[in-house]
Amino acid sequence: MKTQTKFAALTASAFALSLASAVAHADDGDMDEMAADGQERCYGVALAGENDCAAGPGTSCQGTSTVDYQGNAWTYVEEGTCESIETPYGNGSLEPIERP
Repeated sequence: MKTQTKFAALTASAFALSLASAVAHADDGDMDEMAADGQERCYGVALAGENDCAAGPGTSCQGTSTVDYQGNAWTYVEEGTCESIETPYGNGSLEPIERP
């Protein structure tokens, strides 16, 4: 294999790995930005399909909750308001919760 071809293949591989890493950590950056803007994660208050992330095993993220008020799905709310949000199953939580 020519040196130029090897270099091009190596460069393409490095770029692909870099892109994959950036995508894998994209949620972490978004979460930090939202938290800095006076928002916090609130579990158990999102309607089906309206969560911001973390809807449990077998789901990818945003908009994937399958039922209203799913206890392991969260959405961003104004900081300090989560635990005062009432649902038919109780109040919102700053940690994942069990729901019937």
